[in-house]
Amino acid sequence: MAEVVRLPKMSDTMTDGVIVKWNYKVGDSVKSGDILAEVETDKATMDMEVYAKGTILHLALNEGDATPVDSIIAVVGNPGEDFQSLLGSAPAAPAPAAVTAPVETSAPAPAAAATPVVAPAEPAPVASNNTDERLKASPLAKKLAEEKGIDIHQIQGSGENGRIVKKDIETFTPSATAKTATVSAAPTGAESFHEVNVSQMRKTIAARLGESKFSAPHFYLTLEINMDKATQAREQMNTVSDVKISMNDLVIKAAAAALRKNPNINSSWLGTKIRYNHHIHIGVAMAVEDGLLVPVVRFADNKSLSQISSEVKEYGKKAKEKKLQPQDWTGNTFTISNLGMFGIDEFTAIINPPDACILAVGTVKDTVGVVNGEIKPVKTMKVTLSCDHRVVDGAMGAQFLKTLKEFLEEPYRLLV
Repeated sequence: MAEVVRLPKMSDTMTDGVIVKWNYKVGDSVKSGDILAEVETDKATMDMEVYAKGTILHLALNEGDATPVDSIIAVVGNPGEDFQSLLGSAPAAPAPAAVTAPVETSAPAPAAAATPVVAPAEPAPVASNNTDERLKASPLAKKLAEEKGIDIHQIQGSGENGRIVKKDIETFTPSATAKTATVSAAPTGAESFHEVNVSQMRKTIAARLGESKFSAPHFYLTLEINMDKATQAREQMNTVSDVKISMNDLVIKAAAAALRKNPNINSSWLGTKIRYNHHIHIGVAMAVEDGLLVPVVRFADNKSLSQISSEVKEYGKKAKEKKLQPQDWTGNTFTISNLGMFGIDEFTAIINPPDACILAVGTVKDTVGVVNGEIKPVKTMKVTLSCDHRVVDGAMGAQFLKTLKEFLEEPYRLLV
């Protein structure tokens, strides 16, 4: 008996999906556990298994089409079996949005309605009584006209028989129509643009961060940290470590240690309750082609720098290949967003729900500071903590940053 295959909910926030690729076509045989299609969710591109057995009788979507969760995407049954009644009884899924092709805003008009281009009229000739081959002008008038750059043929003489005299040159005003103007050609071109459908990931980012920004009352605390010792410690560790430790790895480890000493920051607003998490799972924001993913380093306070570094590198690789799974990006209790590698000095980040705070990390840069009363070159880094004021107060956020600063300025504390 024929049965329908519906699009499953493949992540906790998924509302619809895009068929990236069909692995089977109509007429192919499938069995339970076969990967029927690759589906783009709001987080990643994931394999979708089929649990029916038989022949594919119908595929409801083309590759690239979007459809809501739980809508019919295929029918599996016996060859030649009638399945139309199954489709007719099922609620119709909204038609997938068409891909908008590049649009030229200056489309040509039909030939019949075209407006002919009219060449600009030639300026009317200036009347002159000097139409014969011999110009009637006094030698002084000719000399004055040459000195003033006046075309003497444009002048109406007031002397005997229309002769041009000195007075005519001195009182002559060039006619606007007689001026020869050089007009530079205006830039030309066609206005154009192109539009693309919003990806599932971008839809979710827009919804979640929009909700966060406009529902959670954000406030921001910024602190500058001396990174001289952290830089030296990192260089020394990388001489013996099998895994290269990044400055971001140090920040993750220091943030985890600071959260252990400031547990109120490691919390969530739940409407009628505040959840204070006893475990520390740090989300690490990573930019990918379609937006932003936040894989989670679990129990970050209990992991070594080498373990954190290896895990973050593996997450980065999986994120670029769109191979992150739901368990990789759920459960965060605190988030770090680092734009230092792009040369950004400081910025503010929007809180990543359900966290109460997010730490925005800027670049480590060379500057000048006062060390033990002396002006010296130093390396500094600015961090900004975005806080949900429903959960975290200013003093709580400031104390967390103070503790973070202590760990990064004296990194040996992370080993104690």
